[in-house]
Amino acid sequence: MQVWPLRFRDLDDRRTILSDDSGAYFLAKSEFVGRYARDALSPSDERFLLEKGHAFERAGDLAHTGFLARWSRRQYIGGGSAYIILIPTLRCDLKCSYCQVSRAPLASRGFDWDAETLQKVLGFLDDLPVEEIQIEFQGGEPFLRLDLLEAVAAFARRRFRRVRFVVCSNLQTLNEGILAFLDSEDVLISTSLDGPHQVHTRNRTGDTALTEVFLSNLKQVIGRIGPGRISALPTIDIEEPPNPEDLIAAYEAFGFTSLYLRPVNYQGFARKSHPAARTSAAWNDYYRDFIKALIARNARTGRVMEEFYMAHCLRRILAPGMDSHTDLRNPNIPTGANAVIDFDGQIYPSDEARMLARIRQVDLAIGNVRDGLDQEKLTLLAPGHINNFDPDCIHCPYQPFCGTDPIDDLSRSGRIDVPRHESWFCQRHLAVFDLAMELLYRTDPEVEFSLSRWLGLESIPEALRPVAP
Repeated sequence: MQVWPLRFRDLDDRRTILSDDSGAYFLAKSEFVGRYARDALSPSDERFLLEKGHAFERAGDLAHTGFLARWSRRQYIGGGSAYIILIPTLRCDLKCSYCQVSRAPLASRGFDWDAETLQKVLGFLDDLPVEEIQIEFQGGEPFLRLDLLEAVAAFARRRFRRVRFVVCSNLQTLNEGILAFLDSEDVLISTSLDGPHQVHTRNRTGDTALTEVFLSNLKQVIGRIGPGRISALPTIDIEEPPNPEDLIAAYEAFGFTSLYLRPVNYQGFARKSHPAARTSAAWNDYYRDFIKALIARNARTGRVMEEFYMAHCLRRILAPGMDSHTDLRNPNIPTGANAVIDFDGQIYPSDEARMLARIRQVDLAIGNVRDGLDQEKLTLLAPGHINNFDPDCIHCPYQPFCGTDPIDDLSRSGRIDVPRHESWFCQRHLAVFDLAMELLYRTDPEVEFSLSRWLGLESIPEALRPVAP
């Protein structure tokens, strides 16, 4: 019998999580790990590994073929659709303390697409070798240039077989034109709700009256297009984080059933305003406490609020193909079909790369809409966007579910060769996946209530909790 290489990590002093390259995982006691490390597996160990797909008798048998199929599904990223972020303007009508893109003041000139850039952007979209696309408008505040959004939408609906638009808006301004644009079923809104009134005011508007305008506009948009086409997320200032119960209640008040906790990004203006965003320990503690409070509240009230990132990480563990969220896509090789086009026509592999260029830390542009993509730069960036061969990741049981973020490494450390365990990305995701595994193996009814509903299951099957003898 041949055992596929196993990676392992202690969850506590009694339990260890192990996985193979295909993402198949199980829990074991330290004695099992000792036998595996000494090549002294017992007959019952070997039976378990063979039954669970971690071993095979001979090349080409069912167990061998099954493993290869699972592994290949983990590596495959579908290429039939595109995800493009467009920045028609960098101007904004707010001055959020944690702004990560270094927005331009509302009255500034030279921070919007001109007519030529618009036509070049449409030409870039037209040349994409896909028939399905999601276009996300960011800024600045995209609705300041509704005319540009309308022009892109009209073109994309003609060009692509299937299209979806997401407008990332602060919703401080609504008018009949904006509301008419939102009436189209293919348009979704993503906005920010940082929690209770006083927290949102402190972080984003700086003015109670402006916060009232936002809350009124949010209510109006939900009433007009329904809760299914609008999402919100809170950005957490870890130096003054909202109480979890208060934050959840703020979302429930608008009928939201999902929120996505986001830490302040160590980019743009946030570098000076929120220096604590550079480290991960306080964030990991808050995140764990929040998930604990959320699970307890769900069980107590009978309502189900999802924390998107935890739910997504659980789905990543349980099934291949959960690649819609690019933060954890692996491999995540930069291409023109997954790119950001800035207000000046420059093309970047990610929004974070755009931010680094904006503060003049490093130019990671991979081309522009006038001259096309820079294939040499794309080739140079590619190796950093796959974790399969990283000297630290290859020993981690979470590698099949995780990703990599060399852009964040550059932002925080000025280099991409930081030892993985020292990076913010790794420290954050070790904590998230540790917690996900702990929750998955808990048989507490409160935990099962939330997890089963986040995963769309009646209950958590024991098959999802394999334990070595």
